[in-house]
Amino acid sequence: MDDHADNQPPTGPKAFFLADDLAHYVSAHSSPPDPVLERLTERTRQMGSVFSMQISPEQGAFMSLLTAAIGARVAVEVGTFTGYSSVCIARGLGPGGRLIACDLSDEWTSVARAAWLDAGVADRIDLRLGPAAETLAALAPDLVVDLAFIDADKENYLVYYEALLAHMRPGGVILADNVLWSGRVVDPDATDADTLALRAFNDAVVNDPRVEVAMLPLADGLSVIRVLP
Repeated sequence: MDDHADNQPPTGPKAFFLADDLAHYVSAHSSPPDPVLERLTERTRQMGSVFSMQISPEQGAFMSLLTAAIGARVAVEVGTFTGYSSVCIARGLGPGGRLIACDLSDEWTSVARAAWLDAGVADRIDLRLGPAAETLAALAPDLVVDLAFIDADKENYLVYYEALLAHMRPGGVILADNVLWSGRVVDPDATDADTLALRAFNDAVVNDPRVEVAMLPLADGLSVIRVLP
C-alpha cells in the first residue's frame, strides 16, 4: 500500500460485517492461498499492526480470477505493501503480461520483492517507488491498461482514479479497495479525512457516466468499476 498504518481503521476481521464463523466459511470455500502466499502472510503478520493492511485470501483469489477472466495483459497497482495483491494480479495476467506496482515504502516492498521471486512472477512486475500521483502522471501517454487496483492513501483515491481512467481500455476494470471502511462510510459520526474521502470517491464513481460499478461487500468493501466503451 501507499499509505501508513495510522490511516487504517481499527484492526478487525477483514469481512467486518460477517461473524467469524461465516467469514471463515467464505475463506474456506474460495481457492486457498498456496504456500507462497501463506509464507508471505506469516511474514507480514510478524510486522505487527500493519498486518491489517494485507488483503484477505478470498479477495486475493477473486482478484486473480478477475484478472484472468478479462484477459488482462497490462495492470497497474496503486499501493503494493508487502505484495499479496501484486502476486495475485501477476498470476492472473496473460502471456507476456506486466504489472506496474506503485508504492512509497522501500521497506515494505522489500518484502514484496522477495515474495515475487518466491512466486516466480518477479519478471512480470515493474516496481516504481515514489508518490503514486507522480508515478501515474509519468506513465507513457500511449500506455493502455486492462486492470488497475487502488489500495493506497484514501484522500487521493479520486486523484488516482482520474489518472488511471486516462489509460484504461474500453471494458477495462478498476478495483478500489476499502470502500466500506469498516462501516464508517455510513456512520454519521465518522468525519475523519479518510472516511470523508471515501464517501466522496464512492459518490463520484456511482455518478460517473464513463463507468459502471458494482460495490461488493467483500472484505472491507471492493468496488469493481468497468470503463464503458
